[in-house]
Amino acid sequence: MMRDLQTARPVQTYDSGDGPLAYLDTGPRTGRPLVLLHTGFTDHTQFDNLIPALARHHRVIAPDARGHGLSANASRPFRQTDDLAALLRHLGLDEPAVLVGVSMGALIALDTALEHPELVRALVVSGRGLDEPDLGDPWSSALQEAQANALASGDVPAWLDAFVQWLPGPARTLVDVDQDIVRHVREMALRTLMKHTLDEPDHRVLVPDPAARAKEITVPVLAINGALDAPGLLATVDALVGEVPDGRTATIDGVGHYVTMEAPEEFAVLLEEFLHALEAEGATAGEATR
Repeated sequence: MMRDLQTARPVQTYDSGDGPLAYLDTGPRTGRPLVLLHTGFTDHTQFDNLIPALARHHRVIAPDARGHGLSANASRPFRQTDDLAALLRHLGLDEPAVLVGVSMGALIALDTALEHPELVRALVVSGRGLDEPDLGDPWSSALQEAQANALASGDVPAWLDAFVQWLPGPARTLVDVDQDIVRHVREMALRTLMKHTLDEPDHRVLVPDPAARAKEITVPVLAINGALDAPGLLATVDALVGEVPDGRTATIDGVGHYVTMEAPEEFAVLLEEFLHALEAEGATAGEATR
């Protein structure tokens, strides 16, 4: 058993068949399972300021995606959704889980609802939805170009400087964000980046055309967005909510892409309200079948 990178919480691993994958599993075993799925280039410690409140009543599972944090890199083709499904089956949960995903984590959650629907009770997404984001605005395109150029030249400090700009978004600067959060994002990104090399093959296999299949996602979907996130990213979430049969949106003012880090209390309140609504809907459905 390993220790959480930021806290003393025990982090477990399971054998994926292609190296060990790490996850945090905390909270009451009888609680509703909530799976927290982090953004790209970060790890499960992204949710450190959210987990304590959620774990009082829910079983909280927070994995490190393959190639991130404490999880092994890939040596062969893999799908992130299959890694998540394998973890949930490994845990032997008694009920489907609510998947809570931010950015890359939102995409993994959506893919899992499509490819492994029996494992999913509901989705909560933030910062990403359907289709590739339109990053054609000057701020986003310049940021993308800066990251690509830095990565191509092996300039890690420059890449980190560009990467953390997604945190404030186009309407703020880094000085407007809690500096502890900035440091944490930078540390997570550096840990993950240093696990990889420039010539390393990308073994990820994408789920084909999730946008065309979105209506297959019949579970409730809640989007919780930061109002200051990049417009191109927010547009993908709007597309998702407009396409699924049961989609709804909430917005938290004054925060950007890393909404769970900047506004954990507000995010937890919206999430708990959504979970209570699920319970009420489940109870109504149960009465209707009697």
